[in-house]
Amino acid sequence: MTQNGSTSTPAPLGAPTILGQPECLWRAEATLGEGTLWSPRERALYWIDILGCRLYRYDPRSGARRSWQFDEEITALAERAGAPGLIVTMRRGFALFDPALDVPPRYLHQPESDRPGNRFNDGKCDSKGRFWGGTMDFDCVAPTGALYRFDADSRCTRHDDGFAVTNGPAWSLDERTMYFNATVEGCVYAYDFDSEAGTVSNKRVWLRFADGDGLPDGMTTDAAGRLWIARWGGHCVSCHDPVSGAELCRIELPASNVTDCAFGGDDMCTLYITTARSGLTAKQIEAEPLAGALFSVRIGSPGLPAAEFGAAVVNS
Repeated sequence: MTQNGSTSTPAPLGAPTILGQPECLWRAEATLGEGTLWSPRERALYWIDILGCRLYRYDPRSGARRSWQFDEEITALAERAGAPGLIVTMRRGFALFDPALDVPPRYLHQPESDRPGNRFNDGKCDSKGRFWGGTMDFDCVAPTGALYRFDADSRCTRHDDGFAVTNGPAWSLDERTMYFNATVEGCVYAYDFDSEAGTVSNKRVWLRFADGDGLPDGMTTDAAGRLWIARWGGHCVSCHDPVSGAELCRIELPASNVTDCAFGGDDMCTLYITTARSGLTAKQIEAEPLAGALFSVRIGSPGLPAAEFGAAVVNS
């Protein structure tokens, strides 16, 4: 693995402590597990099967499971600040969905009517409550995907373009850097991030994955600033120094296509990890019976709670 040089020279971070082996929590056989989101107010985990068009909820205290089926892909989500329910990205854009109500998601904005071969993929909120979501080519080939910022007043801004598959984003602790994955290219980009303005600039390759070592998929940041990246085709989640990109450790999974990760639990020391069956042959699935499952592993240091969408301004 190689990365570009950096002029910043803070002391490198040490490796986190991994407490035990990953545990399979839900053998869901998800086609494309993604979208891990810990809800502090519900003390439960939400996650998604994108291609299965399904949202899952897992309660670690009781083990209770629930799911919702949709008519199209649901791809990412965040809780709303000061309002019930979730903001989600569906196939064509940003929508509201309340799991407590028996009504389908309601679209707020669809920014890509001119790109019918695209769908939305990963996304997260920044600390100011703006939702950053990326689009991708359905076939994972054409560089038609883009990076969008969706604000609580329903303004939508395109900030970058030209990706086949997008994943992330994640931010540095000082909020001066935003990381964003170009999965097909096998690289993680870094941008200078202006938290007040909600803008990105100075795009550069921050980390490039070696051939045959997986591709960068979903990711999250922990409370020390370390970046945790799920590796599609890499059988693992890897943890990295936020400046140098140096790999600090790996968590191996019994599934090759590892798709996303997020910290949760009452102490925020549980790393939840999703996997996928998509792209596997019948023989590979036979060899990987837990592909598409939800996993967890205990870490000796906490992660960060997910930022909420500043949804009080959005009319319900």
